[in-house]
Amino acid sequence: MKEISAKQVQQALEQGQVLKLIDVREVDEVKSGHIPGILHIPLGILEFRMHELNKNEPYIMVCRSSARSGRATQYLEDRGFDVTNMIGGMLAWEGEVQ
Repeated sequence: MKEISAKQVQQALEQGQVLKLIDVREVDEVKSGHIPGILHIPLGILEFRMHELNKNEPYIMVCRSSARSGRATQYLEDRGFDVTNMIGGMLAWEGEVQ
């Protein structure tokens, strides 16, 4: 499984890179603060919404601590998606939050 640190994601965004981020936390968690522009797909319904994703685009998976996003990364990777898990999740995030 590919991994990236929260700091690396933050630096890439600050440098103007366009990243496809997917937050797999629950609705109330995302409402309490999320990375601007992130796509929200709760882990529990990921299998029903993965048709919205493009296998030719890379995605970075995000959750609170990186456990759920790790499961989501493995799930999507097993189905042919290019996915990376953001280690530390939102607990490690020091960038902008909406």
